[in-house]
Amino acid sequence: MHRLLIATRNRHKTQELAAMLGAGFHIEDLSAHTDFPEVEETGATFLDNAAIKAIAASNHFGGDTLVMADDSGLEVDALGGAPGVRSARFADPGANDRKNLELLLEKLTGVELRSARFRCVIAVARNGQVLASFDGACEGEIIGEARGSAGFGYDPVFVPTGHSETFAEIGAELKNQMSHRAKALKSALEWLKRL
Repeated sequence: MHRLLIATRNRHKTQELAAMLGAGFHIEDLSAHTDFPEVEETGATFLDNAAIKAIAASNHFGGDTLVMADDSGLEVDALGGAPGVRSARFADPGANDRKNLELLLEKLTGVELRSARFRCVIAVARNGQVLASFDGACEGEIIGEARGSAGFGYDPVFVPTGHSETFAEIGAELKNQMSHRAKALKSALEWLKRL
């Protein structure tokens, strides 16, 4: 069984990744490691931020610890790709999901072009070096009001292309097959199996 540290304290993200990775991996995240400080995401791209987090965690834990970090977010065409790398702090640095959603819908009031995509970039590091990176995207559109109680973040307003339900309505099993994170993780898994 492979030991893999996910460089996040976001339990939703860890649960999603663990479900997609399956039984061949012993997954842990940073929740139990209170000594590890928050890593500031100062990168201009999702890859920059994923690499910053993966390198910081692999330096901290050292040894042969394999670290996976991701950065992901929502890119809305009508907003020039925003919120992008600022998705988690779109409304302000301490914003919660509700505030971010409200600001997004406010900015899209009266806007007809609502095409968007969730994008994810995963970086895998060991001993302070990025070994590989993987990306995935899921195209869709933003609807005018939140629907559904599953998921997190912008899931309640994102309808993936070819579907009529939001990510918050379709359920974790289907979402985990088609999401941006699933696509990036599929490539990462193929690489991990060859490692």
